[in-house]
Amino acid sequence: MELANKHLLKTQNYIGGQWHDSPAKLPVCDPANSNMLAELADAGPADAEAAVGEAHAAFPAWKKRTAGERAAVLKRWHQLILDNTDDLARLLTLEQGKPLAEARGEILHGASFIEWYAEECRRAYGQTIPTHNRDMRLQTIRQPVGVVGCITPWNFPNAMITRKVAPALAAGCTLVVKPAAETPLSALALCQLAQEAGLPAGTLNMVVGSDAAGIGRVLTQDTRVAKFTFTGSTAVGKILMAQCATGVKKVSMELGGNAPFIVCDDGDLDTAVQACMATKFRNAGQTCVSTNRIYVHESVHDEFVARLRTAMTALKVGHGCEDGVTLGPLIHRRATERVAQLVEDTVAAGATIEVGGDFLSTGVNYYAPTLITGVTDDMRIAREEIFGPVAPVQKFACEEDVIRRTNDTPYGLAAYVMSENIRRANRLVEALDYGMVACNAGVFSTAAAPFGGNKESGIGREGGVEGMTEFYETKYCCYGA
Repeated sequence: MELANKHLLKTQNYIGGQWHDSPAKLPVCDPANSNMLAELADAGPADAEAAVGEAHAAFPAWKKRTAGERAAVLKRWHQLILDNTDDLARLLTLEQGKPLAEARGEILHGASFIEWYAEECRRAYGQTIPTHNRDMRLQTIRQPVGVVGCITPWNFPNAMITRKVAPALAAGCTLVVKPAAETPLSALALCQLAQEAGLPAGTLNMVVGSDAAGIGRVLTQDTRVAKFTFTGSTAVGKILMAQCATGVKKVSMELGGNAPFIVCDDGDLDTAVQACMATKFRNAGQTCVSTNRIYVHESVHDEFVARLRTAMTALKVGHGCEDGVTLGPLIHRRATERVAQLVEDTVAAGATIEVGGDFLSTGVNYYAPTLITGVTDDMRIAREEIFGPVAPVQKFACEEDVIRRTNDTPYGLAAYVMSENIRRANRLVEALDYGMVACNAGVFSTAAAPFGGNKESGIGREGGVEGMTEFYETKYCCYGA
């Protein structure tokens, strides 16, 4: 693997400021061609327990650091990430598959959370409360919750870590992170740069292991862990929440989605197609906020489908490191086969494939960008998260119809509205039961704004001021005269 900074390629677990090997090994492969990139030390529950111990020991000293002192370390970490953007992006593309331009975007997006929270930690204000008794003084202060257990997914192996780690560190917490076994190299590279930035030993710990359930039990049930945060599927999130309940841990969950994309009859179709392409095919459709159900007003349905078909056929599929590639592979064969089965079920139920609909000879993990029309709400593809490059289109007749249909799901993460009528846009944005709604835009995540969902799409928020409050306890202080 060619990297300008050879120190970024780490194959050991990071515990207590030291790199720890293991006799058991975990292979990491390029999803584009199945070539093995590296063999990593395969950590288990005992390693996770050791990491929790190191985080617990490091917490008192890190908690006592001033906001300015914590900010200085975070800013050095941020700058080191910027200095190594090219290597980090290449590493990410090789283990995850997304095109290099997207990988670079993720590195910069991930770094932005570190910069933002380095600044925000100076504004963790408490309150002086007007007293109910002239002989008492009342106030609140914010204090870090403690050790944080963290599990992150493979689809954004850089940004999903920094979005959790940066506010936790800024608040004065210490962490144990378990990154996805499919994409650990990006996570370990972040640890290397954090170490170079001067982050104290034990403050950030990383355990990579194939025993996800065993490590997860440690992070959710060890009494020294005060807070647990997870990004992944709703099914797994429910299991982890139940495990956290035994110790009444604070939790935040960013879970699955079933994002509707609504194109109104007054929407600008060029804008709508551009936004749909951005949200549907970024990372080959493997994002929690990817468009999952496309609802188009019946009067503009055919024109929208024609324009979307043209845009989709212009996608260039291939290895993410190749010039001009705009769509990479899915993460592994299981994911590709699941997408294929969803498409087969949809066609069997009466829908029509307009473009794609099959595996590609490019490699075992490639599936063709696929456009399907004639989809109905009762089809499996409209009820489940696709997580692949498939765009299913449905018609709708009126606002009331599309609001009812899009809200008829247990999920509520992200939704999209395409309308040039500000009054209609406002009505739809307010009526949709989703944690985030983007109007006339396909990409909306930023460090400055809260990210999270309603219903079974999660609990809590990441990003923005709200993202940092997840790692604080508010203490009420009452002083007698």
